[in-house]
Amino acid sequence: MERVCLECGTILLGRIDQKFCNDQCRNTFNNRINKDETSYMKNIGRVLRKNRRILKKLNPTGKAKANKIVLISMGFNFMFFTNVYKTRQGKVYYFCFEYGYLPLKNDYFALIKNKQA
Repeated sequence: MERVCLECGTILLGRIDQKFCNDQCRNTFNNRINKDETSYMKNIGRVLRKNRRILKKLNPTGKAKANKIVLISMGFNFMFFTNVYKTRQGKVYYFCFEYGYLPLKNDYFALIKNKQA
């Protein structure tokens, strides 16, 4: 049985487990396979980085307070965060990497920076 490159169809010589004739074919094949997933992940990564930049800008000292209107006007998206931390008292902090926020009353948020990061 003749083995051929999965990308270009060139006959393969050499190792029995070889799937591609060269690195370019391997990269092209994998990029094509992962195109949809990569695009989706890039968009989520872009939103998370933007959220982090906004939190960092509004919280230069490590502790601050911000209004929801200000966050939204800067383009903050509350649907995306990297992790959630729940305290023993039941407070829920949402984080975008090392910068986090805690919902308060009257559409305000306590902004914090995780010092362990």
